[in-house]
Order: sequence, then structure tokens, then C-alpha cells
Amino acid sequence: MLTPLLLTLPWLGLLLFLTLWVRLPRPLPSGPAVVSEPVAGPRVTVVVPARNEARNVEAVLTSLAASAWPRLEILLVDDRSEDDTVARAAEVAARHPDRIRIVRGEPLPPGWLGKPWACHQGAREARGDLLLFTDADTRHAPDLLPRAVAALAEDAADAVSLAGRQLMESFWERLVQPHVFTVMLARFPRHGRPLPPQRWRGAIANGQYILIRRQTYDAIGGHEALRGEVVEDMRMAQRLVRLGYRLSLRGAEDAFATRMYSGLGEIVEGWSKNVFLGGLATLPPWMRWLTPPLMILGSLLLWMMPPVALLAAAAGMPGGPWLVWSGSVVALSLVLWCAAAWRMGAPARYGLLYPLGALVTDWIFLRAWRRGGRVRWKGREYTLDADALMGEP
Repeated sequence: MLTPLLLTLPWLGLLLFLTLWVRLPRPLPSGPAVVSEPVAGPRVTVVVPARNEARNVEAVLTSLAASAWPRLEILLVDDRSEDDTVARAAEVAARHPDRIRIVRGEPLPPGWLGKPWACHQGAREARGDLLLFTDADTRHAPDLLPRAVAALAEDAADAVSLAGRQLMESFWERLVQPHVFTVMLARFPRHGRPLPPQRWRGAIANGQYILIRRQTYDAIGGHEALRGEVVEDMRMAQRLVRLGYRLSLRGAEDAFATRMYSGLGEIVEGWSKNVFLGGLATLPPWMRWLTPPLMILGSLLLWMMPPVALLAAAAGMPGGPWLVWSGSVVALSLVLWCAAAWRMGAPARYGLLYPLGALVTDWIFLRAWRRGGRVRWKGREYTLDADALMGEP
């Protein structure tokens, strides 16, 4: 009996690690004094890169235009959209001509990826002392920007990035997203603290919301220094830290939300372009090509083997002590994944299907590993040098 119970220690250890060691970012400052920023505050330029975002663009622009920050300009950079993005954006801009301007994107130059190019064009047009880069699938509360500016000052930071609430409306979003974000938490368990330059590989930012001082942005080379980066937000974070700038990550679940993907196809395509190149860039060179197969194998052993063993033991083969072991491990796993689903805002019952969520996540990792530097997103295909992308930013 003792041996099967001892074999549950890896699962118990993982549960304790996520419970006791992982720390979420500190929440943004709040209160009436934070929101009532004087008119003399710094001008903020919001840059929203958008390619084929017809379903999102009206909502994001409307939420940004309602910001309580007085000195604000919003630049919607159309990255050669092939749908009704511009027409829908123009309808919102017509209601807020003093705040919203549409920038028609130029053709994509050689060596550039779409999002860095759109952000670069927005920054080139910006007049703000602070630049906010945010995605078209985000939603902003009116007090969000004043609170983010307050956090920038409170942390004496050169840039601040926010972790918000993930909106998940479909079955597959609620099943898979908690798995992917749990892996990220395990890799960055205390990512709210500013890092010293020598630990630049551990830096991370959320490209859905990065507020940066204009002089800092120019000093690090802006998005031109990131022109070939797939995971440009993390590489910007690494570059900021490596060059000695102070980056802060704060929590804003009460005022900031994003719906990243709307179904299984987008989940697989979207995370496939991020997890391989982005994840490996956080590792030292000797670990880069060893880590992906070990992660996939480890996930299969952790989340697939125990349920299979439980079913076999319940059927009488092998039974006995292994029924105790597999039952204990599955119980611990259910606690972990039900809590993870609930914490991300999905019904806790989605944790009951954790083997399926783990299997889809493993498929995403395997697909990304096999594709290497081949990336497809928003109707564009890129073939990138994976080794070069994982060097110093």
C-alpha cells in the first residue's frame, strides 16, 4: 500500500507548487484619486493593430473611447484587412472624431511580420508621451487607463503590462485555455516582480496591453527591433529587461478582458504560433531542443496515464494497490483542473474533462514543435529561422 501512495507525490507536489508558490500579479491601484487625473497629465496614444477584426473592432474602439483619461488619441492601424474592419471602425470613429483616427497600413515589407509592422506604423504616427499597444480583441473599462498610468508611476517603471480576464464562450475555449495558462504559470510562477538584466529570459509581458514610455520605446529600438518576432510581446519584455529598463506586470481582471480565440481551430492555430518559438526563447540554448519532447511526454504521463490505469484497475487488471494509486492521482488531478477552470472563469465542471484538455494541449505543442519556424496567422504564412529568433532580443 505504501508504494502506490508514494507514487502520488509528484501530483501532490505539483498541486502544492501551484497553490503555495505561484503568485499572480498585484492588482492595479484603484480609487477615486487614481481616476481623477488632471488634464495636465501626459498624453497617451493607444495603438490598436487590426487585421480582419470586423467582429471585434467596434467593441474595442467603443470601450477605449469611453476611457476616463482626458488626453488620449486612439490609432486604429488597419493591417491590410480583407473584411469589413475599416468600415466598422469608421462608424465608431465618426462618433468620436476627437479621439479615434484610422491609419491605413502600408504593404508588409520584407523581413517584417504583420503585427510588429502595424505597431511600428502606429508608433510612427503617435503624438503621445506614453504609448499603449493593445489588441483588437480586448475590452477596456473606463478607469483602466488611469489606473495603468498610476501603476507606471507607483512602480517607477518604464513599461507596465497587464494580465486581464480571459473571456471563454465556447466548449473548447473553456476546456483548453486553462491548460495552456496553467503551463504558463508553471513557467512564470512569480512573474509580477521586475527582474534584473541577467535574468532577461524570465521576462514576460502580455501583448494585449503594454503601456510604455515613449522615450523608452525609442531607446530599445521600438518595433523595428522586433520586426521578425512572432511573440513580439515577450521579446519586447526580454529586450526591456536585458537593456536595464524596469518592466512591471500588474493584474486587471476587474477592468480588462480579452477573448483570444473563438473556437478549436483558432485555439490550435493561435497557440501553435506562440508556444514553440515563444516558449523556447525563455530557455538556455542547451534546453531548447530537449524541452518540447519532455514536456509532451511528461504531460501524457501526468494527465493521461492515471485515468487509463484507473479504468484498467477498476476492471480488475491489475487492481489492488494500483486502484488506490490511480484513484488518488485522478482525485488530485480533478481538484487541480476544476480549480484551474473556475479560477479562469469557466465552470468548474470543465475540469472533469481534463484528460481531453491535456490531449488537445499536447497536440498543440506537438504541432508547433513539428512546424518549427513555419507560422500561419491571419491569412499570412511565414517561414522563420527558429534559432535566430531564440537568440538575444
